[in-house]
Amino acid sequence: MSQLDRTDRRILNELQADGRITNAELAARVGLPPTSMSDRLKRLQKAGYITGFTARIDPHMVGLELLVFVEVSLDKTTPDAFDKFSKAVRLAPEVLECHMVAGGFDYLVKARVTDMGHYRAFLGDVLLNLPGVSETRTYPVMEEVKSDGPLPI
Repeated sequence: MSQLDRTDRRILNELQADGRITNAELAARVGLPPTSMSDRLKRLQKAGYITGFTARIDPHMVGLELLVFVEVSLDKTTPDAFDKFSKAVRLAPEVLECHMVAGGFDYLVKARVTDMGHYRAFLGDVLLNLPGVSETRTYPVMEEVKSDGPLPI
């Protein structure tokens, strides 16, 4: 599936708004018969456009009050150093996202923890012990302005 047509885009937008929508309701909203909708969904999943279905959990309701962004600089910028860091950071459950970036540092990490004490422990016990880490800069989030935006398809 090389290109998304208009119907595929409508399907993806509807699913981003409500991933629990029934096949019948999705078919009705998009204007397809349910059988055709089922076939399209299977194709979109097989092609990798739909990578999974999850529930959005309110982090505050489960005690994860503090969101932080951390700039991470490595001591070497070699393929091996990047590979070791990226494999290790994937194992940290506090890390929600990690992106290799261009600029004055190597990675931007988004992590969620219970509080500043938990973050200090996470920084000392996990982040600073990841392979190749030479320096970090932390930015605690004071207010989440927008964090649930769908992709603009």
